[in-house]
Amino acid sequence: MLKRFLSTAGALALTAGAASADYSLTILHTNDFHARFEPISKYDSGCSAEDNDAGECFGGSARLVTAIEEARGRTNNAILVDGGDQFQGTLFYTYYKGAAAAEMMNQMAYDAMTVGNHEFDDGPEVLRGFVDSVDFPILMSNADYSAEPLIADAIQKSVVIERGGEKLGLIGLTPQDTDELASPGPNVVFTDPVGAVQQEVDRLTEEGVNKIIVLSHSGYDVDQRVAAETTGVDVIVGGHSNTLLSNENEGASGPYPTMVGDTAIVQAYAYGKFLGELNVTFDDEGVITEAVGEPLILDGNVAENDGVKARIAELAEPLEEIRNKVVAETAEAVEGNRDVCRVQECQMGNLVADAMLDRVKDQGVSIAIANSGGLRASIDAGEVTMGEVLTVLPFQNTLSTFEAKGQTVIDALENGVSQVEEVKGRFPQVAGLKFTWDPSVAPNEGRVTEVMVQDGENWVPIDPEATYAVVTNNYVRNGGDGYDMFETDGMNAYDFGPDLADVTAEYLAEQGAYTPYTDGRISQQ
Repeated sequence: MLKRFLSTAGALALTAGAASADYSLTILHTNDFHARFEPISKYDSGCSAEDNDAGECFGGSARLVTAIEEARGRTNNAILVDGGDQFQGTLFYTYYKGAAAAEMMNQMAYDAMTVGNHEFDDGPEVLRGFVDSVDFPILMSNADYSAEPLIADAIQKSVVIERGGEKLGLIGLTPQDTDELASPGPNVVFTDPVGAVQQEVDRLTEEGVNKIIVLSHSGYDVDQRVAAETTGVDVIVGGHSNTLLSNENEGASGPYPTMVGDTAIVQAYAYGKFLGELNVTFDDEGVITEAVGEPLILDGNVAENDGVKARIAELAEPLEEIRNKVVAETAEAVEGNRDVCRVQECQMGNLVADAMLDRVKDQGVSIAIANSGGLRASIDAGEVTMGEVLTVLPFQNTLSTFEAKGQTVIDALENGVSQVEEVKGRFPQVAGLKFTWDPSVAPNEGRVTEVMVQDGENWVPIDPEATYAVVTNNYVRNGGDGYDMFETDGMNAYDFGPDLADVTAEYLAEQGAYTPYTDGRISQQ
């Protein structure tokens, strides 16, 4: 049976007394699955068949199917929705693009999904193929995509579905900075989420819909703002920030649900490790009178569905030769957790930045900057396979070299630390330089207080007027994650170097049994 963490102490009764026309609904939800069709380790990366058989793995589509079936069996009135970012993260996406996700989501009978930023990683064309393959609506309210023919008639701002004799309004939200995070192309313009949601709420309300659920791939902080600054939203099913909300887990970022006024906000971490299960009761005016639930952890106690497990194994066959190749060895686990790497120097950041710089140092390049959003997992100790490296670096980014003034580098670091409070992926991991930043200073107002560059065996202050050779990845060099200054002010750029995953794997191989480390190259004042 599924291990459950429902607690009566965590139950949230919002009002006393029940209306005569109470309506109960179970909202099952996932978010940020990132192509983790197979079970994952505690590091959110690949988990061996032996460890899975020993009950040491989490998630995977075969467990998720079981959990959904059991959850549906506990209620006569449920919906299943997704908070975005089914795409990207493993070789399954690299090889199949959205086809495998569509197949699995159809089998699980999802009712709706919002567009995540990673759904645009390969442009509107791949997203359109996914939309055409699924049996449920794909939603996105805060964008004008009327000028993009590939998706103009394929995606809806909101949808009304019926469940248990009642109408439910579902609204989609996508990150407002998706144009910086992915590749939506020039024909999609993203807008502020608050106004977009309120416009759809008002329209749905006029149609007589008084139970409204927002599927939001915008992050926990934005979800709280949307709840506070709109009226009529009952539930926000979140994503993007990979936030675990829980009443039982000590590492949770907040309660499940988090209440902002009368709006219940939920999110269930990422990578299929949990299935969210929120039970809500509405009165006859469509106001929530009770909201209670807890993410269900999909650990070794959850049985895998045999048919789905076999299908995933079949889909994995073309990937085996690539990912099972042992390419290196680590003496210890390499920390790549997003909660670490997106706020400070981390072991995986140093590894990748060092590898980038090592590859091009003979070209006179002296500075490497990597965005932490490109680091997607940790690596455990022992043999390292190419599959593990590709799980860390799944985006098929290439090395980009260019020249930049010292001031451009300073501006880039300032951008990198501008959204630390939101744990955003632009946080810079570096090699060939050291910098100090002050979190008490307002973003983009001089948080970076010192930058030192390596000069032989010495460290010297960066010269704002001097020209430096820099390496990053092609995504960042072309303005991704807010690094517009590299696109506009970078000189003599070459964006077509080797694949970053290959560079990292080869660097690891050269190190012997690699020992991860941090050395103080990034510090806080």
